[in-house]
Amino acid sequence: MYEVVVVGGGPAGLSAALVLGRQRRRVLLVDAGRPRNAPAAEMHMFLGRDGGSPAKLLADGRAEVSAYPTAELRQGRVSSAEGEPGRFRLSLENGERVEASRLVLASGLTDEPAAIPGLAERWGTSVFHCPFCHGYETNGKVLAVIGNGFEAMLAAYVADRYSHDVVLCTNGPSALPEPVAAAVKARGVQVIETPLAGIEGELDALTLSFADGTALAREAVYHRAPTRPNTDLAVQLGCTLLPDGCVEVDEYGRTSVPGVYAAGDAAHLKAVPDPVTLVGPSAADGVRAAVWLEQELFRAGLPVAPG
Repeated sequence: MYEVVVVGGGPAGLSAALVLGRQRRRVLLVDAGRPRNAPAAEMHMFLGRDGGSPAKLLADGRAEVSAYPTAELRQGRVSSAEGEPGRFRLSLENGERVEASRLVLASGLTDEPAAIPGLAERWGTSVFHCPFCHGYETNGKVLAVIGNGFEAMLAAYVADRYSHDVVLCTNGPSALPEPVAAAVKARGVQVIETPLAGIEGELDALTLSFADGTALAREAVYHRAPTRPNTDLAVQLGCTLLPDGCVEVDEYGRTSVPGVYAAGDAAHLKAVPDPVTLVGPSAADGVRAAVWLEQELFRAGLPVAPG
């Protein structure tokens, strides 16, 4: 019987486990080992680690958590969860079962790039989703942005910040809202509506092929893909979800289900419909949720006052 089980071993989950381990809580962290930023060679905007390896950050984090004797790390995937505060029951895919007084859901998101041949294979290496994460490294390059609707504003942004030569590929008929169309036009972004047939090549030498037989040479591509939560544990537990599929939490990291906290990319406030999903904020979410969870455990353990 663990006091807390943390599901997910990214920056949020490891940070939560670190806090709880330091408070001498018996905590188990279960991680499937598929971090969202695994394809990326570098991460940015995490103070003291800017330009460092995401894999190295996680390896260092696991070592730091493991230094606390009451904290346990386990490779695996939690397939089901049920219960109530004081006794949550979790099943792992390998058939193992564990119980915990409290839970922290920190399993993150998965990006789902458009179904264009060659796009997913280059995700994080020459096709990028975030100009904050990768923009500086693509400064001065000739760029393509794949997107339509409001997401196409990304083309105007990278043209404003990083490149004098940006082409927006809408992958079909353009459906740009008027403000997006105006911003794209004002920054000299060319728009190609012909459906894409595929992407070949590597960073600095990419070729985008179109259904009409034409091609476009680019050095890097941006594409803001939709995302989905990595697990449905929040659904199984009855947590309130937001329209984007993420778990709704309050300012303390609490979900709508007593005893269940959530942190990281797949959890946010209802008042913040488009949260910042970066390494730094995710780590901070994990710390915040664990600090308040610790206080809840402390209060639950106090003796009842006489009278």
